[in-house]
Amino acid sequence: MRWFEITIVANEQAQEMVAHYMHELGAGGVSIEESWSPDKPRDTSLGQWYDKPLNDIPAGLAVIAGYFPEDIYSDSLVEELSGLLRGLPEYGYDAGDFTVETREVNEDDWAHAWKKYFKPLPVSERLTIKPTWEDYTPREDELIIELDPGMAFGTGTHPTTALCLRTLEGAIRAGDTVIDVGTGSGILAIGAMKLGASRVLALDLDPVAVSSATENVKLNALEQDIEVRLSDLLGVLQEGEDAGAGAQSETSKVVPPVDLVVANILAEIILLFIADVFDVLKPGGIYIASGIYKNKEEDVEAGLLAAGFEIVDRVRQDDWIAFVCGKPKGEDE
Repeated sequence: MRWFEITIVANEQAQEMVAHYMHELGAGGVSIEESWSPDKPRDTSLGQWYDKPLNDIPAGLAVIAGYFPEDIYSDSLVEELSGLLRGLPEYGYDAGDFTVETREVNEDDWAHAWKKYFKPLPVSERLTIKPTWEDYTPREDELIIELDPGMAFGTGTHPTTALCLRTLEGAIRAGDTVIDVGTGSGILAIGAMKLGASRVLALDLDPVAVSSATENVKLNALEQDIEVRLSDLLGVLQEGEDAGAGAQSETSKVVPPVDLVVANILAEIILLFIADVFDVLKPGGIYIASGIYKNKEEDVEAGLLAAGFEIVDRVRQDDWIAFVCGKPKGEDE
């Protein structure tokens, strides 16, 4: 199949929105490369060693490449994407004086070549992400997430994913039931199970992500514990309610109310379904919301408080924030 690469060089703070728009327009995969410099703060708390060579991306910029099949790609699609980026200031983001380049690529050039850069990665005190194609000998107390992300988001290398995994480690309790909204590669759902959850429902709107997460669940031998479903946010649960409680319990291993919900998605999307998350949590339940750039921190905090959540903690890495929120114990379902 012929594929076309659209490469955007834009302000680093807009990278998630650029990737989001590319996915919305039909990209089969998106890669992000941030600027690198020896002075850039990096997390070394777990002994990570950053030996990546210097790249030539100017400080503060990111290179976002989207890959589109020939039946979707067109000049008008490129213009539509450019128009969306020009409109980002309306939503509190700024792509800056971005540039756009396009080229035809071979599928193997982008679908597999990146794997040589993806190595075993410790992301918390106990969790390590291991690409399926890498050999690795874990220590006795190490929890291994076997992963082949394919074309889905979620390798653990992005600050938002690492934030979620570290936060999960501190928040999850043995036997918890969990919903992972926007599961991507399934990395957070798998991490939740490794950390002691009893069951996880992993949801994503993207069929590619659902397929990737399903395969990664199998790689970790967790098919009996994690159910991956196609759903627009928590919409699949509302469909179950419409069909009656009996129908919902027959189709899902995880039946609300649950102990914990985790969502690693854009701040704008988080704001859309805060009330729905509140409704599916047990009193005393925990909501971990990540994927929030620093310029959206106040908006998300206000939305969480307005819905009735209590802010328990907020964890930061680089310019990204993850909120840890609690549903008051006195609240009804």
